[in-house]
Amino acid sequence: MEIKNLFERTEKKYIITASQQHALIRLIGHKLTEDAYPRSTIRSLYFDTDDYRMIRTSVEKPVYKEKLRLRSYCTPNQDTKVFLELKKKFDGVVYKRRECMSLREAEQFAQTGIAVKDTQICREIQWAFRQYPNLTPKMFISYNRLALKAKEEPEVRITFDWNLLFRNTDLDLQGGVYGRRLLAKDHMIMEIKALNAMPLWLCDALDKLQIFPASFSKYGTAYRICQRGNLLSKGEHTCA
Repeated sequence: MEIKNLFERTEKKYIITASQQHALIRLIGHKLTEDAYPRSTIRSLYFDTDDYRMIRTSVEKPVYKEKLRLRSYCTPNQDTKVFLELKKKFDGVVYKRRECMSLREAEQFAQTGIAVKDTQICREIQWAFRQYPNLTPKMFISYNRLALKAKEEPEVRITFDWNLLFRNTDLDLQGGVYGRRLLAKDHMIMEIKALNAMPLWLCDALDKLQIFPASFSKYGTAYRICQRGNLLSKGEHTCA
C-alpha cells in the first residue's frame, strides 16, 4: 500500500468519554468504515530546543506554529520503519510532511542534520533543525488509536485516541509504552479530519449528542504538566 507523505486538512478535536464514543458510533456507524490501518498504538518522540521554544510558541496559539516528531506504530528496533514528521499549522489548516526511514537512519538524521534522502520533505526537516538550535527529543507520548473514515467521503476521517501516556525521561522509541496519564482513564480525544467542510450528517450527530470542540495539544498538555510539577530541567524556560 502506498504511504502518503503529504497532508493538508482541517482538524477539530473533542474530549469525549467512552460512553459518548459508543453513542456516536451507534448513531453514525453505518456511514463509516475502517481506515487502511484502523487500530494501532502510536508512539511519538517530540523534538524541541533546550528552552522548549517550539512548544512555548505553540501553546500561545499563534497564527503559525510547527512541531517536529519521530513516530512509530510499534516498539521498533534499529531497522524498523518509522516516520520523521514536520507538522505545521497556519490559520487553522494543518500541513504535515513526513519521511519514512529506518529508526537508525532517523536517529542519524537528527544527530547530524544530514538527510538520508534528497527530497523536498527532507530539506524542510533539515531547515527545521537549522532554524531551531540543538533540537533533541524532549517528550515521549503514546496512545491507542481507532481510525475510521466516511464511506462516501473518504477524505473525512475520525480518529479516537485513548490511554494517552507521556514521559520526559527514557526518551527512546525502543523504551516501550509507559508513563503518566494525559487524561482521565475514561476519556479520549476524538479528531475529525477533513479537506473541506464537515458533512451535515456528522454535524447533526455531534449536535444531537452535545459534543463540542475542545482545544487540546498532546505535547502542549504534557509540557504544562511537567512545568507545574517542576519536572523540567533547571535553566529551561517556562510559560508565564
